[in-house]
Amino acid sequence: MTEEEAAERRSKVLQAARWCFLNFGFAKTSFEDIAKRAEISRTLLYRIFKDKEDLFTAVFAHWLLALHPEAQQAAKGPGSPYERLINVCRLLVLDPWSDLVAAPMGAEFHDVCARLDPDIEARHHKVALQCVTAILGDEEKAEVFLLSLDGLLADEPATAVLERRLRILAERFVPPTKEKGRRP
Repeated sequence: MTEEEAAERRSKVLQAARWCFLNFGFAKTSFEDIAKRAEISRTLLYRIFKDKEDLFTAVFAHWLLALHPEAQQAAKGPGSPYERLINVCRLLVLDPWSDLVAAPMGAEFHDVCARLDPDIEARHHKVALQCVTAILGDEEKAEVFLLSLDGLLADEPATAVLERRLRILAERFVPPTKEKGRRP
């Protein structure tokens, strides 16, 4: 098997595992469930991951950390500071939040992940802080923005509600620019 094929199989397993954990929960998901969904044998799954906690941590890392390069690119990319801030937040917060609120065991998923490997969440926060700092030009403002953004999640809003809230918050930090010739 080539490295590319092994990476593709690992990605398929991680996607299958994420679906199982989000829909069945950590306690009720078995290696058998994941193997069936990934269309591989349970024995092969044990060769890739030593146990369910190892797999769960890998899913969490893959789910959050895989977004970092794209978010870093969005922070430095084209567009107004407001547009870049919204794009970074979409990648690092809105899209993952959308996955969580749509799944029956989404709230448990994040809690278990944070408990099993708090370092992943810390790394995610560090990248979010770097991205927002690159846009706002001030680390303290970026930290206040991220704390405020965390507060928007407290009542577990629907994704559309969170997106509206995010836009209001972003406007307070970097007002959107109006294009010439267009009406507001």
